[in-house]
Amino acid sequence: MDAQRALLDELMGAARNLTDEERKGYKEITWDGKEVCGSYMIRFCPHDLFVNTRSDLGACPKIHDPKLKESFEKSPRHDSYVPRFEAELAHFCEKLVIDLDRRVRRGRERLTQEVEVQPPPSISAEKSEQLTVLEEKIKKLLEQVETLGEAGKVDEAEALMRKVEILNAEKTALTQQSQNLLMLAQEKKMALCEICGSFLVANDAAERTQSHVTGKQHIGYGMVRDFLEEHKAAKEKAREEERLAREKEAEERRKRRENEYDRRGRRSDSADRDRHRDRDQDRERDRYRERDRDRERSRERDGRGSRDGRRGMDWKQNNYRNGRDGSRGRYRD
Repeated sequence: MDAQRALLDELMGAARNLTDEERKGYKEITWDGKEVCGSYMIRFCPHDLFVNTRSDLGACPKIHDPKLKESFEKSPRHDSYVPRFEAELAHFCEKLVIDLDRRVRRGRERLTQEVEVQPPPSISAEKSEQLTVLEEKIKKLLEQVETLGEAGKVDEAEALMRKVEILNAEKTALTQQSQNLLMLAQEKKMALCEICGSFLVANDAAERTQSHVTGKQHIGYGMVRDFLEEHKAAKEKAREEERLAREKEAEERRKRRENEYDRRGRRSDSADRDRHRDRDQDRERDRYRERDRDRERSRERDGRGSRDGRRGMDWKQNNYRNGRDGSRGRYRD
């Protein structure tokens, strides 16, 4: 039912069941409208990632509607619009990353300048005065202990030594406190997060580090960078597939041309063989014709020769009978 309703909404509009009065002032909004956020429908809207953080982008000027997103996902035009919305989101994220990388570079420069060893913090005047007083008291008590010892007043000398020990303990405590402050100042070095550009305390407590990693700003910029990496990889893959397709098409064209050349060559060879065969047949026919003509001419010559021979024989016979032959005439005379 939901799918059918979404399809009807897309084809006929969500206001298809409204009365004429209800249609007045009604402006129908569809997922492909310019006022709808395409980034929200395909992945995420950057405006939603950094709410109440230092990188807060403010409210998105476009509409975020779960129903429109659902309608988009069920639309038959979904796949054709995804590349367009992804390109728009990638363009927005690239600007964010450019600004972020600029901030990261400035942070690195700042840390590089602060790498120089800073002078240890000086002891406060109050503590310095306390140490001076303690040292004076200890010095005077030691002098008194020495005097009492020379006088043989051992008990009194031991009592003063116990006071000296107490004062030395106070002096040690003050000195140790100053050393701890110095160590803390030396250990509290800053570090820079390469993902979100935030400054961190190096070697900080695990709880604080975990709090930073799970914070909105760190997660948000991580999503932005991951999306750009995926989008870049997808574009490179598409370009590579397009290049391979072009190469395959060129190879197929080359093979078709070669096959066409081969067919033409075979046709040419066949035509040559046909021409040679026809030429040989023509020559054979010419030879037969010439031979027939020779035979005909020979028969004609033979025919004329036989007729001339018969005429000669008839003439001799006639002359013989008529006495024209010399021998016969001489005989008759």
